[in-house]
Amino acid sequence: MPEGHTVHRIARQLGRDLVGHRLRVTSPQGRFAAGAERLDGRMLVASRAVGKQLFLEFEGELVLRVHLGLYGAWDLHGRVTPLDDGLAPLASLGAPRVRRAVRVGEGESELAEPAGVDETFPPAPVGQVRVRLLSEETAADLRGPTACEVLDPGAAAAAAARLGPDPAAFDDPVALAAAGEQVVDAVTSRSTAVGALLMDQSVVAGIGNVYRAELLFRARLEPHTPGRRVPREVVRGIWEDWTVLLADGIRTGVMLTREDLDDAGRACALVDRDARHWVYRRAGLPCHVCGTAVQVEDMATRKLYWCPVCQV
Repeated sequence: MPEGHTVHRIARQLGRDLVGHRLRVTSPQGRFAAGAERLDGRMLVASRAVGKQLFLEFEGELVLRVHLGLYGAWDLHGRVTPLDDGLAPLASLGAPRVRRAVRVGEGESELAEPAGVDETFPPAPVGQVRVRLLSEETAADLRGPTACEVLDPGAAAAAAARLGPDPAAFDDPVALAAAGEQVVDAVTSRSTAVGALLMDQSVVAGIGNVYRAELLFRARLEPHTPGRRVPREVVRGIWEDWTVLLADGIRTGVMLTREDLDDAGRACALVDRDARHWVYRRAGLPCHVCGTAVQVEDMATRKLYWCPVCQV
């Protein structure tokens, strides 16, 4: 499932290329035809993420809420402005021609067009496209989301309020620290295992399976520990760590959680998924720290990876 950093990058990308434009909104698949009709022809005025949820605000006080879930992704075509992260552009900049596209979901990847194809913009929708947002130069196709609905501002605010704090929502250090204390209170007042609490989006927004495993390992915390038995300073440290990891993920588009890497190792890990993590997807392999085989089990409906020696 796309985690918080990916949804923030989607919000920023759509903000760069679609905010301020009056959009043609359609549902090629047909499943969102009524919602698309309500948004069609309106200007997109804001694009923001809260945790794993995207809120696209249109003129006329209408909000498109999207939750990608396990299988959702956005395919972007045409002019796709590079984000300020020092990385290569996500897609070709020379609109309005389509030579390649980009998929933004659990992993960002270029979708190369077949050799010799030089299709005029916009390309015909391919497959089950729930929603297409179309400007003069950019097309954004949403496919496979768990949630896709048009809300009024009050309902959108209520949906966001049900989520726990998201570090990327705070510019003020005082407000960020206060949000962290909210997370500390939520975790330490519950008897639920901390490994499940970190996946509870009402406790803290944006953490998914990868970041859950890695944050717990970095804190050297046993995942089955009841929240009320975790020291407040440990939970506070996890929040502060999440703040740093989320910002790095938003900047690079990569969940890189090993702080032991030098510059060369980090450069390698940015392109090699297997070098990025301490424990995630390393079941049966030796722990990078102690050499014990990394364990895997189900917790909160997802695979939990952890080291039974380092995390005690």
